[in-house]
Amino acid sequence: MSTEIQELPEQGEIVIATITKVMEHGAYVSLDEYDGLQGFLHVSEIAPGWIRSVGKFVKKGEKKVFLVKKVNPKRADIDLSLKQVSIDQKKKKLLGVKRQNKAKTLMKDVQVKAKLSDDDVEKLEDSLYSKYDSIYDAFIDLARSGISVIKDLKVPKKTLSALEEISSKIKVPSVEIRGILEIINNKSDGVEIIKNTLLDVLKENKDKNIQITYVGAPKYRLAVKAQDFKSAEKIMKPILEEIQRIIENKKGTFKFTREESRKTREG
Repeated sequence: MSTEIQELPEQGEIVIATITKVMEHGAYVSLDEYDGLQGFLHVSEIAPGWIRSVGKFVKKGEKKVFLVKKVNPKRADIDLSLKQVSIDQKKKKLLGVKRQNKAKTLMKDVQVKAKLSDDDVEKLEDSLYSKYDSIYDAFIDLARSGISVIKDLKVPKKTLSALEEISSKIKVPSVEIRGILEIINNKSDGVEIIKNTLLDVLKENKDKNIQITYVGAPKYRLAVKAQDFKSAEKIMKPILEEIQRIIENKKGTFKFTREESRKTREG
């Protein structure tokens, strides 16, 4: 008879856990990612300062993001901290869990569509992990670039077909950066100069996701969409430089004012 060894989190790891019992000196939790392994949150690790009532900060049934402060492998004791988790760590962890759950749903859809066994799914996941850091990353790349990106993985034809259909329905997350162009040209044909300059820029960048809309003289809104802010900035910079160069060469004036950037939701 073999005894299965319980996997333990590592010190410093960020985990998600469910509050199971609230007491005067702290709370017990169940670690969601470790088969319900029990952890303890001492009152001193809930929030800065003196805590009058633990129940005001944590409630039974709530899911929280914790930092693993201490692990005792011999006794499987897990000490956790709530106050030492930064906002960025919390956001990153919750996003990771959201993506993991989304990937599970997508893989289940592929399994049903291609009529795969559990073993088939495991082999497919192993194959995708050989190329991607996560199953979610694989689906996003398929949605962006098409099924050809995994042709080298030798995935069965019926599975490829299912992956292609499922990934085509994914709304790929993206970012948008934008700002207001103020362009003035007082020549008799100034309006035509501005119009043709903007149209030419759009034609030259037709393979990129950019948009220029008229706001009201002398203002135009320039918006650039890309998969991340760095890519969007890389696209926008030469476009602005080109518009400014042409307008100023034609004796006009140019000004650009940045507006708030936006992220699209993942779906």
